[in-house]
Amino acid sequence: MEITLQYFDGCPNWEVLDRRLTEALDGRSDVRVVHQRVETAEDAARLGFHGSPTVLIDGSDPFADEHTPVGLACRVFRTPAGLAGSPTVDQLREVLDAPL
Repeated sequence: MEITLQYFDGCPNWEVLDRRLTEALDGRSDVRVVHQRVETAEDAARLGFHGSPTVLIDGSDPFADEHTPVGLACRVFRTPAGLAGSPTVDQLREVLDAPL
């Protein structure tokens, strides 16, 4: 499994997601994590970037739907506690364990 954490400089939430992802992946050796900085609006459009931070699992964004906008912007996620700048550790574990 390959996980890509996409972000842009200036977004504080990608570091939160990075820490939570590390916790969610604890004990797993079958995963490669790649960090991808998105620098321009053109890059965002080309990559289909849904905002910072974005986590891709084998190229797919498990937290996006057809209405998730593409662009160089901060992103929010629905969590049990309300909107937040990163999914929870439990939400990350859930999508990591979901069948492909």
